[in-house]
Amino acid sequence: MSGTKVLRSLLHELRLSSPNGCIKDSLVARYILDQYKKHQTTELLHCKARNEAMFLGQTYLTYLESLRKHKELYKQFHASGERSVRETADLVGFKLPTDPK
Repeated sequence: MSGTKVLRSLLHELRLSSPNGCIKDSLVARYILDQYKKHQTTELLHCKARNEAMFLGQTYLTYLESLRKHKELYKQFHASGERSVRETADLVGFKLPTDPK
């Protein structure tokens, strides 16, 4: 994954986790952008710290994605109170037998 793609993905995940969807004034977003600019390389310069920063960015991205998915799964399967047998069967992908009369 290229540095720009990691940066864009990180900012996207931050936008999704923000309560109002705006990260314009966010300190976290500003810090990430500053670090991205700090570790940019030119054609004449090879920077080991850039590779380390890329790995760290990918690690944070994985963490943010996993956290968001965990919240979605928790909301879907946990906090809905008492469910009927049909709702529970639909939730786990089973079909209830029909009773022919």
